[in-house]
Amino acid sequence: MRTRIYRAAVIAVAALSLAGCATLRLGSHTDSGVVWSKYKTFDWGPADALPAGDARLDHDPVFRDRVEGAIEKAMAAHGFERSARSERPDLLIHYHASITERLNVDAQRYESSTLVVDVVDASTNVLMWRGWASGSVEGVLGNRHRLRRRIDNDVAGIFQRLPQRD
Repeated sequence: MRTRIYRAAVIAVAALSLAGCATLRLGSHTDSGVVWSKYKTFDWGPADALPAGDARLDHDPVFRDRVEGAIEKAMAAHGFERSARSERPDLLIHYHASITERLNVDAQRYESSTLVVDVVDASTNVLMWRGWASGSVEGVLGNRHRLRRRIDNDVAGIFQRLPQRD
């Protein structure tokens, strides 16, 4: 009986520790003077040359396709259309993902990812909005199903903070 209680306590503490690492942190920043209703179309801006910091993402076309697809879906849900190749878009979208090693309060090391999405005015090249999500990727990298779900959740959370078009 005592062994079962001890085992249950150890499992509970381990689960709480992992849950603490798994918390998704979201944020955004926007220029308060932006009149979102004047923007209708978007396209992808030039990609940055910064690596994600992890070969599991740097060379993974599934990761890139999933992130870009989720962002395009979120922009459409906010009323923006992807511009035709022959047209100049109103907005340019850019994102960057990175993975770093972190240390939590219990001195446990874990890997944390950060996804940053920028929305830039295409005519002025001024950053209009930036949204981000970060959290542990323990058990996510190397598991396609969990990675897809994490990307979808991160992008959905980020875009909940994008101001609505008036």
